[in-house]
Formats: sequence, structure tokens, C-alpha cells
Amino acid sequence: MNSGDEDGRTGRTVGAVARIAKVTVRTLHHYDEIGLLSPRGRTPAGYRRYDEADLGRLQRILFYRELGFPLEEIAAVLDDDSVSPSEHLRRQHRLLTDRIAHLQKLAAAVEHAMEAEKMGIQLTPEEKFELFGEHYREEWEGEAEQRWGDTPAWAESQRRTGGYDKADWQRIKAEADELNARLAEAFTAGEPADGGPATDLAEAHRQHIRDNFYDCTYEIHRGLAGMYVADPRFTAVYEQLAPGLAQWLHDAMLANAALRTGGQG
Repeated sequence: MNSGDEDGRTGRTVGAVARIAKVTVRTLHHYDEIGLLSPRGRTPAGYRRYDEADLGRLQRILFYRELGFPLEEIAAVLDDDSVSPSEHLRRQHRLLTDRIAHLQKLAAAVEHAMEAEKMGIQLTPEEKFELFGEHYREEWEGEAEQRWGDTPAWAESQRRTGGYDKADWQRIKAEADELNARLAEAFTAGEPADGGPATDLAEAHRQHIRDNFYDCTYEIHRGLAGMYVADPRFTAVYEQLAPGLAQWLHDAMLANAALRTGGQG
């Protein structure tokens, strides 16, 4: 027999379990009081004794707690008799995999933020969400760098935007919103994509990029047009303004480039 902490017949004391699990005795008492973890054993004097099954349940409780589950939900999960121990393990593995992926994305975002700080970018992520809305995704910037990071346009864009403050971005966002509203209005009014109003708006779209980011040539503008219909995320930006607008804008951008360059780029 051990010195009161553990006994082969009566199990572990609450103090011993607290040390093993790195929780407080008060936490274990609370779990018992709410019925989340009521130890199977008691001494003749009424003291709690935890067996191996109790420790297994505590391990699962602490796992779900670490992932942010409320105690009431943990109790419902653990008391579901239809879920086998192996299914609990599969669920834990799935949740851990999701958490790891989430943390990797957070780490990448932190790395990107450090790079942005070194380049002098003034906007915080919160300000970007505030300005660009709920559809903004931090990872888009990393994808853009991977795609165009070795081009002169990317270098020019980084140099120019690195000096922008929040007021600059607010102005740019207001201009973009006004242009998008005009695009949606022309589209819903039935303007043909190769007509004068549509190509003028496509040219305004190109000029907005040139004024604020980089020298958007007609060749580059054609490439952007293709991305607007090839990448569902960019398509969704315009589809939420008016269903069918992404394809219409794509066609207007191509028509505008052909009109103003004679098809030469």
C-alpha cells in the first residue's frame, strides 16, 4: 500500500489525481459537483477515490476543454452511449488535425504580418477587415506574392502601398465601392459588355489600379479578367453585387483592351 495517495483496492486520492492531471483539487471537486466526473470509489469516510476509468474520462474532459468546449457540451459528448471509445479517439484525432491546420494558418499570418511590418505597411489586419469587409482573407496576399512576387508590377505595388496609411486605404476603398456600384448598375440595366458604357467602366477599373497600385497594362488587365471568372473567390466578389456580373466585367475588360489597343496588348 502507498502512503495514502494510491491504493490498489481504493484507487487514487483527489490530490494524487490533481498532480497527475495538472489541475487543481478545486477543479476536480467542481467536476464532481456538476456530475461531469464523479469518481466511482469512496472510502468509508466518504473521501473520493479515482480508478483507471475515471482517469480516462478526466483525460477526455481535459482534451475537449483545451479545445474550448464548454463543460455542458463535454458532458453531452462523453455521456452519449452511442459513441464508442474508438470513435472518441477518431474524433479527438480529427479535432487535433483541424487545430493543427488552424495554428499553421495563424503562424503563416504572423509571419506575413512581420514581413509587412518590415516593409512599412501601416494597416493592421483588423483595419483590413474593417476596410475590405468580411470577404477579405489575409492569405490572398500571400497567394498574390507567390503568383506575381517576381514581377515589376508587384514590386511597384509593394513600394507604393507600403507608404499608405488608413486614410489612403479608406479613399481607395470608397473609390472601388463607387466603381463597383456603377458596374452593377450598367450590368443590370442591360448594357452590352462590348458597348461604350461598359468599356468606359472597364477602363475606369484599369485606371483605378494604375492610380493606386501599379502600371496595369492592357495585357495585365486581360489576365485579371481571366482570374475574375477562373477563381471562385474573385468571382464571388462580383457575384454578390449582381449574379452574372463577373462574366460581364470579364467580357467588358477584354472588349476594352481590344478597342484601345487594336488587339495588340
